[in-house]
Amino acid sequence: MNITYNKLRAVKHSLPTGSISRIAKTLNLDEQTVRNYFGANDYKSGGIAGKHYQQGPKGGIVALEDTKIFDLANQIIRENSN
Repeated sequence: MNITYNKLRAVKHSLPTGSISRIAKTLNLDEQTVRNYFGANDYKSGGIAGKHYQQGPKGGIVALEDTKIFDLANQIIRENSN
C-alpha cells in the first residue's frame, strides 16, 4: 500500500492517547517499532517497521509492506470517533 508521509503522520496524530501501546500489545510488537512505523527512527530499541520512503511532495511516498499497524490504527480512530 502506498500513502503519503503526511497522511501517515496525520493518522498517527489522530490516535487517542495510549493507542501506540494498544497497537503494540495487540500485535505483539515493541512500542518503538510502532512509533518507527509512523515515522520515528529509533532502531536501537525498536525494530524495522516494514516501510520504504521515496522523496516527493507531501512528505514523499511511503510504501507499507504490511498494513496491520495502519489498519488497527484506523480501527482505533473509528472507535474513538463514535
